[in-house]
Amino acid sequence: MKILNSKIIGEKPKHFIIAHGLFGQLDNWNTLGKQYGDYFTTHLVDLRNHGRSFHDEDTSHHAMAEDLRNYMIYHKIEKAHFMGHSMGGKVVMDLALNHPERIDKLLIADMAPKAYPPHHEEILSGLESVDFSQVELRSDVEDFLESYIPSKSVRLFLMKNVKRKKDETYAFRFNLKALSRDYDNLVGNNLPEKEFLKPVLFLGGENSRYILPEDKEQILKYFPKATIDYVSNAGHWLHAENPKEFFDKTISFLKK
Repeated sequence: MKILNSKIIGEKPKHFIIAHGLFGQLDNWNTLGKQYGDYFTTHLVDLRNHGRSFHDEDTSHHAMAEDLRNYMIYHKIEKAHFMGHSMGGKVVMDLALNHPERIDKLLIADMAPKAYPPHHEEILSGLESVDFSQVELRSDVEDFLESYIPSKSVRLFLMKNVKRKKDETYAFRFNLKALSRDYDNLVGNNLPEKEFLKPVLFLGGENSRYILPEDKEQILKYFPKATIDYVSNAGHWLHAENPKEFFDKTISFLKK
């Protein structure tokens, strides 16, 4: 059984497990993780094909959800609160629908239980353009990305995934080949036709279009006890763009 790489913060009776989004890694949650660690034993995990976790040909949300269940078994965690951002939201939704006994409360950050049209074309083209045989410095990677990805913040987010190998060359931590190949499935909706009957908070970014008013019916179909709220002055990266309001709303929900 392969076990996900993680960082564990705090030592509290209750566990809280956080799953990042596509091309993310646990380090994206370090700052908030320390705050949650005051209340819960907080687990920041690298999903398969991301960060320092193992690579695998199966990139499905369901396989990633089973990895989380295996992680709980390995760490002897019977039940936990869960939060997933973006793709990580789909992963923890799958876990909740298939293994509700493993979850207390569920937080979904800027993701709805629906299929999205492909919208990472520039990012994928930029990542695939990187020729690591021409990369002598980490900063050289950004030169490849710049002509495809105009946003400096997105480029820097992706650059966090560049690692230096033992032979002194550079590479991406994530499994770009598998993630690119299965991209359509990663933005699709393959959730089982089941219900999760415990409290769920869908927390969107006020300036994001990932959770729309018309998604409420679909959300309640899977999660009848869900509430929907928004973080002001924030887009899809709501936890990074308005961390104080994000933390306040999430901790209030978890402690209720």
